[in-house]
Amino acid sequence: MSEPDAYLTIDTASTARFTVQGSEFIGHAAPVETVEAAELFLEDVRTEYVDATHNVPAYRVRSDPFREYASDDGEPSGSAGKPMLSVLQGRRIENVCVVVTRYFGGTKLGVGGLVKAYSTATKDVLDAAEIVEKRPRERFEAVVEYDDSGTIRGILESEGVEFDAEYGERVVFDVSVPTADAEAVIDRLRSATSDRVEL
Repeated sequence: MSEPDAYLTIDTASTARFTVQGSEFIGHAAPVETVEAAELFLEDVRTEYVDATHNVPAYRVRSDPFREYASDDGEPSGSAGKPMLSVLQGRRIENVCVVVTRYFGGTKLGVGGLVKAYSTATKDVLDAAEIVEKRPRERFEAVVEYDDSGTIRGILESEGVEFDAEYGERVVFDVSVPTADAEAVIDRLRSATSDRVEL
């Protein structure tokens, strides 16, 4: 069963393409964690497909506050970006940016045809990606003397959290833990080291 703070997203970038009445549609999707990352992905696609007739974006990002964005990029109002965003909303996929590139083939598709084409491109590129469930994560550093490093490592391993350890004058653990579990993990680290850990 899904946890309340879990969300669906895509695991890796993907592309999918098809042709309708001579117009080629290429869907591009990428996982993003910030609005800036979504905008950067859009710019990358625009740069790569600079000769395209349209590069239509839609994204949903779990930032604070939650952000949704879509643009028609010159297509008739409501015929491109909004249908793409509707697909993302319908599938409840977040932290994703989709850009659909269109090369006009000489035949106008009409608003209904465009809505269908942009929706299909979005569905196809999501189907080509792997949909995964994720939980929001929190990162923190735990800094200890060598004497306490084995204790800290043992706790982190028993909690099954992701971490890297860097051994310098002291040991720095770079920890990534599901947000819902962060407080409990930090409490365990403090308690096990009698508050000697620096967080």
